[in-house]
Amino acid sequence: MLRMEIALFLVLAFVAYIYFSAEKKYTKLHRTFSVMLVVVLIHLIFDGVTVYTVNHLETVPPLLNEIAHRIFIGTMIFVSFLFYQYIAILIEEETGKTFRLDPAARVYLLIAELGDMFLPIHYAITPQGNYSDGIHVTFCYISVAFYFLLGTGLLLANWNKIQKKEKMAIGIVSLVELIVTTLQGINHTWLISGMGITLITLAFYLILENPDILRAELTEQKMSMLYLKSQVNPHFLYNTLDTIRIQAQLNGDKKVAELLMRLVDFFRLSVKVDRPMVDLDDEMELLEAYMELMCYRYPELNCEYDIDPDLGGAQVPNFILQPIVENSLLHGLKNKGYRGEVHISAQKTNDGHMEIRIRDTGSGFDEGKKAAIDEMLRDYANQAPKLTGNSIGILNVQKRIKLLCGREFGLWYTENEEGGVTAHILLPLEEEAK
Repeated sequence: MLRMEIALFLVLAFVAYIYFSAEKKYTKLHRTFSVMLVVVLIHLIFDGVTVYTVNHLETVPPLLNEIAHRIFIGTMIFVSFLFYQYIAILIEEETGKTFRLDPAARVYLLIAELGDMFLPIHYAITPQGNYSDGIHVTFCYISVAFYFLLGTGLLLANWNKIQKKEKMAIGIVSLVELIVTTLQGINHTWLISGMGITLITLAFYLILENPDILRAELTEQKMSMLYLKSQVNPHFLYNTLDTIRIQAQLNGDKKVAELLMRLVDFFRLSVKVDRPMVDLDDEMELLEAYMELMCYRYPELNCEYDIDPDLGGAQVPNFILQPIVENSLLHGLKNKGYRGEVHISAQKTNDGHMEIRIRDTGSGFDEGKKAAIDEMLRDYANQAPKLTGNSIGILNVQKRIKLLCGREFGLWYTENEEGGVTAHILLPLEEEAK
């Protein structure tokens, strides 16, 4: 039995090495999984220790055995809490809802850990092997069941609002926990709780936290952008336009030269596909070049900016604002003959993030359109990137924000009371995105 604990520890230690050495975003979800990995490793160490001490009660000092056993049970309860926390954060990021059960889970954790520290431990001695029983271990089972029910309840209550991948991960975890706890309850001498915890952690890692999968998704997004931008050779185009601009300037046509200069700027900035993240100032420069050209083309179109000057150096995913603004023009202001206004703002939020808003005075959503867009943005992970259309598309923007910045960030739309729509983009500030 002890060899199994050693094997489980080595497997999970290898997983932890891969996970911690991989480049990733330190979001709330990933921080929770990182703590989970560390606590599970500590738990497996004391699992192995107690497997030995509980079967050598006559030779191991009672105090040493009791300390090891309480740490083993205490970490098991804490791991169960972290499993619930991971599920709660995952569903919260998918649904945008904060769950009221979280304070109760934390209060119960305190009660459970105090119970582990002070409740008496009793050992059953049998020919098949020794194990702990009585009120101490019963309280542990109750604690595991409590967090199991909380996590399963969240899954069932939000079944239609989360993605297939998340459903599969939480479902596997719940099933493994149920099977292992049941088997352990039927045969107390099996001592397989460490196996169950390891399988649960591996399920989260392989399905949701594997750095190779995240890197593959980022590569897919970059290839999508490369494909879109390769439809026209941008270097050839903006070099040719610059030649025309110079000729127009030599001919004394300053307005044409100025417009061509802005078009050159737009293409020069738009070809930076080798940098996934850029300064907000760079992204705004590209957007301003685009909007200058559009406002000249449509004289009754106006654009206003309200950008917090402290956010100029904040890192944002490359090429996400222009597609959203273009979408506002084509699906909102086009129906009004391009008469109206686009207002672009970027401000810090109360919780230390950055929110960019793109508000238009267009015709708004057609009936049923907003619900379809909300569903598409919510279910972004199960849809293929769009490689056709007028721009890279809002779906691709959502995918890139989620992959580069974290699941809690992203794009959503609201309808304005006075008409038109507002696109909201929530992003981390630079220090959070590292």
